[in-house]
Amino acid sequence: MAGSGERARHWRYAELPGVDLLRARYIRKTFARHTHENFVIAAIADGVEVFHHQGADVSVGAGALALVNPDTPHTGRAGVPEGWRYGAVYPSPEVVARIAAETSTVRGTPGFAAPMVDDPYTVRLVHQVLRAAEEGNALAADTLLSVAVTRLLRLNGGTLPERRARSAGSGVAARARAVLEERMAAPPSLERLATDLGTSRFALLRAFRDAYGMPPHTWLTDARVRRARLLLDAGTSPAEAAALVGFTDQPHLNRHFTRIVGVPPGAYQREHGNVGGRNNVQDPAGRAAVASGAWHSDRQHSRTGPQRTWESRTAPSYGTPSGSASP
Repeated sequence: MAGSGERARHWRYAELPGVDLLRARYIRKTFARHTHENFVIAAIADGVEVFHHQGADVSVGAGALALVNPDTPHTGRAGVPEGWRYGAVYPSPEVVARIAAETSTVRGTPGFAAPMVDDPYTVRLVHQVLRAAEEGNALAADTLLSVAVTRLLRLNGGTLPERRARSAGSGVAARARAVLEERMAAPPSLERLATDLGTSRFALLRAFRDAYGMPPHTWLTDARVRRARLLLDAGTSPAEAAALVGFTDQPHLNRHFTRIVGVPPGAYQREHGNVGGRNNVQDPAGRAAVASGAWHSDRQHSRTGPQRTWESRTAPSYGTPSGSASP
């Protein structure tokens, strides 16, 4: 989006397996309702993000973190006219479970209890993880990620609930999901799907929403984007990926991919095809926007009182940030 001031980079660092990385500044951007297979740990540097999570809007300002557990439907949009700037890490459930087992007292499947934590210390840690990944400092990136996750589990950790025993409704929803996954490129109508499953349209809608937090058509779009990501990672062209997952054409994929992932598929593939590389940041139109180092402290906003600077213009210290003894 030329001239809008919006830009984003979504990438992976080979020495930090199981973790997706994002830097972004959004002003008019809105994220459609979607889920992630990984955890979301988003550290807000400037502005305010608002996201809908488990029936309520959550507002997250500078110095706080938005936290979303895997497979939890949520949205995202600006909470103030100037938008928001943030860095995010998306560690897999396996990565978080390993850190929890080594450093926390959480038992069972670890997760976050609340969707927001106000903690400038961890905000700084997350941005330092991203800086370390950009600079190819594997030891720093891995260490800082472990410290950040450990601290968040201590501040806001808990055991995720076990999946509920399957009811008649959840069984119908699971069968519907299986059909949609198998027939992703050519899904049946709601009427046909319900008839084939021996239920009514509205009973299916209720059961599916109860099980997965969104209606079948919204879930299908999310699932198509997830599968398109896998295809792009494997080297499939965006146009071919669009056809394989059931989008009408590449612009159709572009629109939904950008509304869920935050960057268009072409920019995503360029970054993910060079895992560990330090390419230029891409704006939402896929053009080179600004070198990655220019993200740091390009603006300094605060919620109240004196300005806070989350990232220094000089190279960061990769030890524990001063002002706190331990995570």
